[in-house]
Amino acid sequence: MRSNSHASPQKLILITAAKNEEALIGQTLASVVSQSLRPLEWVIVDDGSTDRTRTIVQEFAEKYSWIQLVAKPCRSERDFAAVVHAIDTGISACRAKDYDYVGLIDADLRFESNYFQAIIQHLENHPRSGLVGGMVVDVGDSKDQLPTNRQDVPGASQFFKRACFEAVLPLIAIPEGGWDAITCAKARMAGFETCLLTDYIVDHLKPRNVAHGGMVKRTWQFGVRDYALGYHPLYESLKCLGRIKNRPYIVGAAVWMLGYLTSALKRRQRYIPEDFLTFLRAEQINRIHHTISRCWPF
Repeated sequence: MRSNSHASPQKLILITAAKNEEALIGQTLASVVSQSLRPLEWVIVDDGSTDRTRTIVQEFAEKYSWIQLVAKPCRSERDFAAVVHAIDTGISACRAKDYDYVGLIDADLRFESNYFQAIIQHLENHPRSGLVGGMVVDVGDSKDQLPTNRQDVPGASQFFKRACFEAVLPLIAIPEGGWDAITCAKARMAGFETCLLTDYIVDHLKPRNVAHGGMVKRTWQFGVRDYALGYHPLYESLKCLGRIKNRPYIVGAAVWMLGYLTSALKRRQRYIPEDFLTFLRAEQINRIHHTISRCWPF
């Protein structure tokens, strides 16, 4: 018997891209079906898994009518752009048309049963807000260390008002990753506010990008990503300086910066629009000025 119980305002749709998540996707599925506010539809795109991911999702889909599994052909490689392509597939497959909110969530998360309700309530209570999400904490990391940047919302859990989501489309798939940073900046370009809601914790059940290598390789890749996104050199330098206190101490910050500098020296190709680059760098310079004026007021 397929179930569609629990009260729902019929306003929210969810899109999830998944690949080889058999160990963790069950916890994400359990978190979603236990929500006090359930989505109108949840499209889970299996991006060519070779494990039991599809089977696990299908078992839930047979029980809950609002879960839809979309299976893509198997492929051996993993790349950062694939997430965007899978999300695009999910958007196209979504049958619901009368919705007000869109949630993009990863397949390896866990959150409290009131999470969706709190997120939607925030969007409803703040007219200018267009994109929000909870604080995503990787397994093993401290939940007490709050990020200084409260404008950028991790792609693991992004929730949009429909008008904002349509404004950031099309999503930009770049090989180095960072599509979530682009959606945040594009939302602000369109006049919406973006906000990280640190009162709501989202457990990320494995380190981000763990499938792409060990800690050093992933840290290097973050620097490559920042260059690809067009981060201002001064902003990137200060960002890496601030990461010296994070594990692995000093080494992580140095490797991150080296990834950025190596990409700059190679003049690595960027795939972002010029207006986005101009807007992003202006924002970053403004943040630097704001930080300086706050710490050393004249």
